Amino acid sequence: MATFRFTAGPWNVHEGNETFGPGHRKSIPLEEKMKKYAEIGMSGMQFHDDDAVPDMNNMTEKQIIDYAKDVKAMLDKYGLFAEFVAPRLWFDKRTNDGGFTASRKEDREFAQWRARRSCDIAKALGTKKIQLWLAREGTLCAEGKNPVEMTLQLRDAFNDILTYRDDALILVEPKPNEPIDRSICGTAGHALAIGAYTVDPSRVGLCIESAHSILAGLDPANDMGFALALNKLWGVHLNDQNGCRYDQDKSFGVDNLRNAFNQVKVLYENNYGDRGNFECVGLDVKAMRTQPDEDCYRHLINSKRIFELLLDKVKHFDYAFQAACVKEQNFEKLEMYVMELLMGVK
Repeated sequence: MATFRFTAGPWNVHEGNETFGPGHRKSIPLEEKMKKYAEIGMSGMQFHDDDAVPDMNNMTEKQIIDYAKDVKAMLDKYGLFAEFVAPRLWFDKRTNDGGFTASRKEDREFAQWRARRSCDIAKALGTKKIQLWLAREGTLCAEGKNPVEMTLQLRDAFNDILTYRDDALILVEPKPNEPIDRSICGTAGHALAIGAYTVDPSRVGLCIESAHSILAGLDPANDMGFALALNKLWGVHLNDQNGCRYDQDKSFGVDNLRNAFNQVKVLYENNYGDRGNFECVGLDVKAMRTQPDEDCYRHLINSKRIFELLLDKVKHFDYAFQAACVKEQNFEKLEMYVMELLMGVK
């Protein structure tokens, strides 16, 4: 029976900054977010390296670790755990041309320094998971980089993490575009293929995000199923997306309810959460810009509630009826059954 532990990151409650406008909501201290997350039913938190240690670029390695230990104490205070730490390799000017695949050697070295510090922070926070959103790993100019070299640079970066911390688990969160428009590792298949050529393929897995799969023209439930079949689904980021626009991170299920139903279904049917590696249901969602300060956690509350309502639908799914429809090859009948289930008729 699947056990679902919900997590979210500090960035999921934010000031409203976006590509098309500045922030307008008040900033909330990290500890206040922790307290609220515990109250609304989160089990843990996700972290970028500088979510946990904001001024890390100006700190020694010991100072970074000591600061992270204080954050761990805060998590413990509210009964939360750290799910993963992700090096944030897309804000610093040294990563304008990529992090692990930057053209300049010194910029790649900076990216690797951040990845190693992420390993240190993760250890201090009590997690083995290093999540890699390969935001700028690719090129804006097709002729600006050699795709063979970039692929090998990415492999080498994975190897450095796996070697630096011998119990680290790498979770690749693939995305086909934005902010880069020619990603070198844009899908789940790309990520696992590179992982297969590392020093320890058994420690390279996936975090599938709903919106990222949709942006690639793929079905999130099928991406999750692909990873589950290979025992590589170590994390999910549930949200929603209105077509092939910019990455919207809408509340889970608000645009594609049947799509969301099948994501919950594939997770439940395959005991996600109990397969090892302490898998979590990450809610990587953003509040609408119109949302007032006093209700700025609503998108997380809604996403968790939609997941739970869909889980109840999944538990009442009539598998015998499904089998009969498949035997008859009557998929119109099966499809209508699913629609009536979702609309509350069944």
